[in-house]
Amino acid sequence: MPRDKFPPGVTGELNWYVYRLIDPRNGETFYVGKGQGDRIFQHVKAALSATEDEDAADLKFSRIKAICSAGLDVGHVIHRHHIETEDVAFQIEAALIDAYAGLTNKVGGHGSGDYGCRHIEQIIAEYAAEPFEPREPLILISIARSFEEEGKSIYDAVRGVWRVSESKAKNFRLVLAHRNGVVVGAFRPTQWLSATKDNFPWLAEDIPGRFGFVGQPAEPAVSNLYVGARVPDKFRRKGAANPVRFISETASTRGQDREISN
Repeated sequence: MPRDKFPPGVTGELNWYVYRLIDPRNGETFYVGKGQGDRIFQHVKAALSATEDEDAADLKFSRIKAICSAGLDVGHVIHRHHIETEDVAFQIEAALIDAYAGLTNKVGGHGSGDYGCRHIEQIIAEYAAEPFEPREPLILISIARSFEEEGKSIYDAVRGVWRVSESKAKNFRLVLAHRNGVVVGAFRPTQWLSATKDNFPWLAEDIPGRFGFVGQPAEPAVSNLYVGARVPDKFRRKGAANPVRFISETASTRGQDREISN
């Protein structure tokens, strides 16, 4: 019987901690998290009680069920414990998430989009580039993980799939892809589609509630305004987990409209 909780007296010594879940079939770390108490064991419990639909939308659940079906136990490793505050735990968790490729975490580490792992030339580009001035309502999408870890093109990395309102997204005619705050692509969506295997062939399963788009590169005059420029600080909420930002403020509407964030 796999362990599902700590013995009495242990949790009081742990305080906040950061942990990894490991697949015993190949030794891979497939999830990084932080928590208190018996949090580290709750993923297996949740996976074994999940429905098939929930499995399809959660790679972590699918991985855990496959491990258990093979008659094996998920490996649990606490990487650092006795952490005094949740903020410090967030920082350690984020650094670990950056260090392990192919994780099943649904979002990047806390603040990883702003302060995460990158080459020195990327650091220079981010902080030396001039910020762009939005000329029309637009959607900002961070593609760092899907572009770098999954090897997609900029277009495929930015077009889906995201947890957004389809009706809201249709009102925006420009999508900017950025990596670590520097714009690397500008696209005109022509249609927003449900996150199904037919619409997005790289998906293992349909994912209810998520959407992506098909489109084409923005016209050169528009691309030249944005590509290579830095996302203005006012449009970057430090530490935000959601990679999608809706921006309605433009040079002509400043003072009337404000940023709309998903």
